[in-house]
Amino acid sequence: MSEEKRVNPFFEKYNTPHNTVPFDRIRLEDFEEAMMEGIRRDNEQIDRLVNNPDKPTFDNTIVTVDDEKDGENYYDLLSRVSTVFFNLLSAETNDDLDALAQKMSPVLTKHANDIRLNEKLFERIKYVYRHHRKLTPEEKMLLDNCYDGFVRSGALLDTEGKEKLRQLTEEASMLSLQFSQNLLKENKAFSLHITDKAQLDGLPDTAIEAAALAAKERDMEGWVFTLDFPSYSPFMTYSTQRELRRQMYMAKNTECIHDNTENNLEICKRLVNLRRELAQLLGHKTYADYVLKHRMAGNVRNVYKLLNDLIAAYKPTAIKEVEAIEKLARKQEGRNFKMQPWDFGFYSHKLKLAKYNLDAEMLRPYFELSKVIDGVFGLANRLYGITFKENKDIPVYHPDVKAYEVFDKDGSYLAVFYADFHPRKGKQGGAWMTEYQGQWKERVDVKKPFGPDNMKNVRPHVSVVMNLSKPTEEKPALLTLGEVETFLHEFGHSLHGMFANTRFESLSGTSVWWDFVELPSQFMENFAIEKEFLRTFAFHYKTGEPIPDEYIARIIKSRNYNAAYSCLRQVSFGLLDMAYYTQKDEFKEDIIPFEKKAWAKAMVTEQLPDTCMTVQFSHIMAGGYAAGYYSYKWAEVLDADAFAVFKKHGIFDQKTAQSFRDNILSKGGTENPMVLYKRFKGGEPTIDALLKRNGIKTKKVG
Repeated sequence: MSEEKRVNPFFEKYNTPHNTVPFDRIRLEDFEEAMMEGIRRDNEQIDRLVNNPDKPTFDNTIVTVDDEKDGENYYDLLSRVSTVFFNLLSAETNDDLDALAQKMSPVLTKHANDIRLNEKLFERIKYVYRHHRKLTPEEKMLLDNCYDGFVRSGALLDTEGKEKLRQLTEEASMLSLQFSQNLLKENKAFSLHITDKAQLDGLPDTAIEAAALAAKERDMEGWVFTLDFPSYSPFMTYSTQRELRRQMYMAKNTECIHDNTENNLEICKRLVNLRRELAQLLGHKTYADYVLKHRMAGNVRNVYKLLNDLIAAYKPTAIKEVEAIEKLARKQEGRNFKMQPWDFGFYSHKLKLAKYNLDAEMLRPYFELSKVIDGVFGLANRLYGITFKENKDIPVYHPDVKAYEVFDKDGSYLAVFYADFHPRKGKQGGAWMTEYQGQWKERVDVKKPFGPDNMKNVRPHVSVVMNLSKPTEEKPALLTLGEVETFLHEFGHSLHGMFANTRFESLSGTSVWWDFVELPSQFMENFAIEKEFLRTFAFHYKTGEPIPDEYIARIIKSRNYNAAYSCLRQVSFGLLDMAYYTQKDEFKEDIIPFEKKAWAKAMVTEQLPDTCMTVQFSHIMAGGYAAGYYSYKWAEVLDADAFAVFKKHGIFDQKTAQSFRDNILSKGGTENPMVLYKRFKGGEPTIDALLKRNGIKTKKVG
């Protein structure tokens, strides 16, 4: 096709399998053009809506605001292009994409504000909120969310207040973007280059081979270690070179506090204040109060109760766990040895090896990635009857990415599933699930009312992005048990997306209250140590021998090794998050000492004064978890409680799985999450299953 006739791929039907994103045809310049046209179409739709002479109704106002697609997707453009753009910004970015994000982020934020602060539009929504026909529970939830969303975005403010809100949200949007870009640059800027083979002492072959490959990719001799988790974690666990461990640790834990353009200290301080100002402008004491209104926890008091209850239950055990590691270190290094943070992983591993004769590297040969994929897909098949088939005709954004068609138990098409496994230059650290297309039900004939006979169920395109161990020149990708758990976690999120079965996209899949969204993901992690599950895929990549029963017994026996310490680590992050977002007055304190004080009561190891977590804490600064990090522990109570139901009936029990799918995974945010959970469980969750799973004994009172 000639350049003169080339059409921006976002402007036409994709003509790809299942209407998947045509990554192979998208150019950088297509994004801005499509975003600006999408904004124009949005404005056109809003004008049409607010000038509608008919009396506002749920169907001609709320459904339209929620953007029921009605076939042609004309008004879906901005959502489509923005989804692709911001997903790539996390998974496959570059300098040009970063620059475009800096340019377009304030434009998009202004556009969102223009809609939410449109007085005529809100008047129609308010009228429907007060005068509407009898609604289904899902329709009622949509109406409540729509009205409350406008209120929480400033619709009730006066002109001065609305202008102030615009300023706050636009600045916060830009700073969140800058935070993420700074962190990615700092992370990728560091590497530890080793040319002396003796300095590899203690490291397993897999880590050495990966480091050799990393050096080769950079046209360097020797071995290169990075701050990406598959490189960093084995180094800190196995390297006998204490000084090199120190260098790696300090590089990791001083990201974005150096005197350079990637420093995030003032950005974090400003983000905390912007969110506090926004909450107070909208009538809340703190940002946490603003956020928790739409959380299962409900209020600040309940969050602190959870965190403090966990500290009370777990801290005595956590102190003993740390003391045992320190005792081993002194036994090996001398009575005057003082353990530092860069020693903890090293000696913790040694103690685990001594107690359980278990090592992550012993298990790695049994977790070859392709077999793990088979195992995870097979688990979904045994539970829910779904199947996965790779389709190489579906375009992907990087050669590492695999695209699968997912079919339901009756053979019907269910979803598209993208899997992006390994770290690379333009990819953020960590692991996450996202969507390129949500799920919704649209009218086949736009002239007829919505109903069972006039409905098409548009299925979702979900994506899991991870940073798992890469294959080397000598070996395929071999994972640790922890990486298998990460895969299961993100796959749990993807099931929440793939099983979505709601009318409205804004209520489908993972569009649930933030402290409920981690239930499906953390629930799946439980399978990682179940013998019946491991037996389905854990075979030695060379010999084909199944993982020995003895190894499985050791895995189960060692399950709670350092469980209390790990719990308090998560609690400490929750305390830090709440400390920032319960601020009532302007936050002026220095970030680093404030951080140490905020999480002190959950700490059982010494904190270094010149390290900082806040400046790289993407979850609460740029990732949507602000005043919500406690959600992981909240959901852990739920997941332990839910898995206990499976344990009672059998971990592969299809009747229980169907109930979990019907009552939780397919319902999205159509009802209050506690209502959904109680429908599955038959009652409210308790902390008992979590304490039992972690082997924590608590004193009985009374």
